[in-house]
Amino acid sequence: MSKRLKTLAAACAVLAVAACSPAEPAPAAPPSKLLWMGDSVAEGLAGPLAAAAQAGGLSMESIASTGGGNVSGIEELTKSTWDQLTGKLGSFDPDVVAYQVSTYDWGTEGEQLAAYEKLLATVTAAGATLVFVTMPPIKADEFYAPHLAELQRTGGLVRRVADGSGGKAVVLDSAAVWGPEYRLDRDGKRDRSPDGIHTCPQGAARFTAWLLGELAARFPGFTPAAPESWANAGWAGGPAFRDC
Repeated sequence: MSKRLKTLAAACAVLAVAACSPAEPAPAAPPSKLLWMGDSVAEGLAGPLAAAAQAGGLSMESIASTGGGNVSGIEELTKSTWDQLTGKLGSFDPDVVAYQVSTYDWGTEGEQLAAYEKLLATVTAAGATLVFVTMPPIKADEFYAPHLAELQRTGGLVRRVADGSGGKAVVLDSAAVWGPEYRLDRDGKRDRSPDGIHTCPQGAARFTAWLLGELAARFPGFTPAAPESWANAGWAGGPAFRDC
């Protein structure tokens, strides 16, 4: 059976808990292993998440991928995601799998729903709990513009899957961090990348504190490290933030 997580705080005092969905039944034990999934946005966020996890004694691995990491959409990309997920479920044996919905999760509504149901079945069969994290709002360029309608319905689809999961999956709405639309700066500092898709260190830190705090509210038993123990751990200088 799965285990779970507890509070992070400080860097995210500005975030409202009111946006949280209802708490799920608490598990018997805290988590020890977190697997992180998603596209290049998630890959950038993996740096601060890994630093925060290490500081808090939580083992974390990531299969987030630039130019992919999706579970629906272009077949060669989804095949890579499923192959990596299957391998990590066996070798890493996570308690919690967190999937940030990919900006490449294209397809018909039926195809998207089937992909999210497959993700739930795959993760729960391995004894882990699935956490869907909604994608941040993007400023669509001509590459993404034809797929905006597909991406806009992903939040509702993952909620449908989680609602029918019997408590085996939850949805965390990242609008609590990013707001309802893309916003370049926040509090006078760069928060999102000028490319309209990715994040900057400030936004990544806010997201990390929010995510672990949200998991804590639902999955008691893990006490995250204080933000000051991971916020300056070197991840902000990584290539994911070169445009910030």
